[in-house]
Amino acid sequence: MGYSYRDAGVDIQAGNEVVERIKPAVARTHRLGVLGGLGGFGGLFKLDLQKYPDPVLVSGTDGVGTKLRLAFQMNRHDSIGQDAVAMCVNDILVQGAEPLFFLDYLAVGKVEPGRVAEVIGGVAQGCEMAGCALIGGETAEMPGFYAEDEYDIAGFSVGVVNRDQLIDGSKIQAGDVLIGLPSTGLHSNGYSLARKVFEQHSLEEVFPELGEPLGEALLRPTKIYVKSILPLLLEGEILGMAHITGGGLTENIPRVLPKGLGVRIDISAWERPPIFSLLQRLGDVEWSEMYRTFNMGIGFVLIVRPEDEGIMRQRLSDLGESSFVIGSVVSGEGVTY
Repeated sequence: MGYSYRDAGVDIQAGNEVVERIKPAVARTHRLGVLGGLGGFGGLFKLDLQKYPDPVLVSGTDGVGTKLRLAFQMNRHDSIGQDAVAMCVNDILVQGAEPLFFLDYLAVGKVEPGRVAEVIGGVAQGCEMAGCALIGGETAEMPGFYAEDEYDIAGFSVGVVNRDQLIDGSKIQAGDVLIGLPSTGLHSNGYSLARKVFEQHSLEEVFPELGEPLGEALLRPTKIYVKSILPLLLEGEILGMAHITGGGLTENIPRVLPKGLGVRIDISAWERPPIFSLLQRLGDVEWSEMYRTFNMGIGFVLIVRPEDEGIMRQRLSDLGESSFVIGSVVSGEGVTY
């Protein structure tokens, strides 16, 4: 008898088992607009043209990066999917878009139904937190390309905003205020440097300043800001937003500023999570490098007029979101601390 696909390392039955396992998690992400279910060649979504009569679709795609290595080392796969969702939905939120749906791509060396279901369960949880639907995805078994216990995950999200409510930063001017929303830690950026700094330390090591195992602090999932920001967008008071990802505060805030403007940031305005100070100390990393690599405790930034700062922070507080005034817009270009 000749070879089968299973002999070559691809188990179709295991893939079918994964689909059955993830159906309940996917069902929890269902929202108005979703048509059909899993199993089609394409995910279907009907746009609400009464809510969005002049719609602009906004899309974003990303992965998780080398943070995955920590998930492998710790054999923890239940939150890494949230990272994949967060990196996409937070990006499209910056332009004022409501995330509508998400699709994931998971490539594995070997389909282990339990582990794959954990990963996709994290994706579904992230979608619930963002209020978007998980309407499809792909799990590709690639023996000989990935090790049997390794995988990579990426995805993309599509959102919508009415054209006249797009946030493009064009109204920002000198004197406007920066409001920072706290991160949960490193989120999903800078892990190549972080892993280099911590490579001689066990992920089970408990540093006094952390009060928890190192691995727990490093694997904490990326925060999703959608439900804290969407209720504020209709007021028209947000002039610009930035998702603080790769490049940190130094590189991401200027992306939303008109030409000729920069920002001055007061780094004493918020308390950095201890993982950042520990990383800087152990790696003897220059502070300038820290601020252009990591979020340093600020995961999302709003820019508003000075007279709107108080009410904006009160609304954030009412939604259960902490915030800090972290600086202001100034003439010139770049970021100063």
